Amino acid sequence: MDALTIHEAAQTTGWSPRMLRYVERAGLVAPVRSPAGYRLYGPAELQRLRTLRELLGRFDVGLSDIGFAARMRDEADLRGAVEEWLEAQAHRPEHVPAPDWLHWEQEKHEALLAAAATLSPSTPATEAA
Repeated sequence: MDALTIHEAAQTTGWSPRMLRYVERAGLVAPVRSPAGYRLYGPAELQRLRTLRELLGRFDVGLSDIGFAARMRDEADLRGAVEEWLEAQAHRPEHVPAPDWLHWEQEKHEALLAAAATLSPSTPATEAA
């Protein structure tokens, strides 16, 4: 089989070897492996990398956006949850008086941030949330 190693593919495509590994982890390109476990990039993988770069540039999106779109396509629960969130409208809980709604929401956020901080003390709470 005619194929390039990860370093040859990086040189050919302009993607770094590290970025090629990231693209693979994101499930966007799946190079075959040699018997020794090395990634091998054939013409199909090179085409996917080229068209991926074109897609990113054409729509001004990042790899994580494309990775998320792939997950949305493959994971029905995620797709449904995102659709539900996009369609949802904010509404005040019935047990919360209108003048207290802002304070109630602030308390909910503070509780979420505190819980996130206890899960990962080395990660700022805003990143964990």
